[in-house]
Amino acid sequence: MKNVIVRRRLRVPVLVTISALTLGVVGGTGTAQASPANRSCPAGEIFATNNTAIITDPADPRLNTRLTRFDHEVRGIIRANGARPGASKLLDGVFWSSDLKRATYERSREFDVNRVSRDGLHHIAGVIAKQYHQEAVLTFRCLPRTSPETDAVEIQAPGVSATKLHDALLADPEARDELGGGSVSLDGKLTLIAPLADLPLAQKFTQSLGVDWNTADVRYGDEEFVS
Repeated sequence: MKNVIVRRRLRVPVLVTISALTLGVVGGTGTAQASPANRSCPAGEIFATNNTAIITDPADPRLNTRLTRFDHEVRGIIRANGARPGASKLLDGVFWSSDLKRATYERSREFDVNRVSRDGLHHIAGVIAKQYHQEAVLTFRCLPRTSPETDAVEIQAPGVSATKLHDALLADPEARDELGGGSVSLDGKLTLIAPLADLPLAQKFTQSLGVDWNTADVRYGDEEFVS
């Protein structure tokens, strides 16, 4: 079964390193202001779920799970492979399915991973993908904007609900086709990961959610879907 967290089909894995920066809009002439640096960016992030079903009903009871056992198991995988697990948070994902022509939903977790290399993060994500029968698992590593490995941005912004994200996707065909969707934490913080070339679109979409861009936390880095 297709895992809907893999929304941009291995082109891109939501959600959102940073400086007190002025973002040059890729492919345009404007600039976009971002918030001051978040110095707590972990060595790596993993976005994953143990769900293998496609869920299209926002009231589906499977979306109420807290993934507690999954949280403990993934932390064990991280430790067993030589890294150190950091914080973990629940996410409510809303993604656009071009096949179904409608929004799909996913309850997942984001895991901070410390003391891990690029290859180590890749390996851990691959273990998770295999163990939980996922088509792919998304990783993100914070990097300097000028790093040759930087190919994506992660945007985090407060004041967004899953319902608001759903409605904005339906109203914006370009965003849903190019960005695919995003995730929202239980305390209402958006996580949106996008290719660097799509930063102008990601900024526009984030602002359409009612977010003050000055409150958004924008991280540069490397994203990878690991199967």
